[in-house]
Amino acid sequence: MSGLREKQKAHRHDRILEAAAGLFRENGYEAVRIDSIAAAAEVSTGTIYNYYQNKGDLLVAIVALEVNEVLRYGEQVIARPPQSAEKAVDALIGNYIEHSLHYLSKEMWRQAMAISTQQPGSPFGETYAALDVALARQVCDLIEKLQALEMLNPLADARALGEVIFNNTNMNFIAFVKTEEMSVPELRATLRRQHRALIQGWKP
Repeated sequence: MSGLREKQKAHRHDRILEAAAGLFRENGYEAVRIDSIAAAAEVSTGTIYNYYQNKGDLLVAIVALEVNEVLRYGEQVIARPPQSAEKAVDALIGNYIEHSLHYLSKEMWRQAMAISTQQPGSPFGETYAALDVALARQVCDLIEKLQALEMLNPLADARALGEVIFNNTNMNFIAFVKTEEMSVPELRATLRRQHRALIQGWKP
């Protein structure tokens, strides 16, 4: 019985996030009301407040859903990386970028970034920061794996190199979400070019 209740709870939670993501994308984050999300998810407004205190909590939950999915795929890249350091980094970072608009629009990313910057000590801000840390750590893990496979110089500071690659990705991603005209292929091409230059300096 408890197992069935947990499944129902998880399904209800998924419906809420799916409804919120859809309405945020269609109407803009600011215009959407909690009762509209409840109606779209076919739950009561009170049920949403059982899970989330406000719209910001819903938004960070969608960001977390996005990041956790790319982290799971990233583990597969680290376990079986392509046969060159450039291709391995491109596979990992490329997945981050390609998946970035699956649940969120550029407007939603801008809103999430603004809240995390304005309220760094809030649960939203701390969760957002923790997700960034997890992504950066995964890039560092890939660099260490590439060193172990002798694709990169073992003298390289894997943590520093991974952090530089992630920070560069993050900086370019911010520019991407700020510019509606910029496409995913354009962002990927920029990152591929920049990361290739970094990696070539650490070839064995």
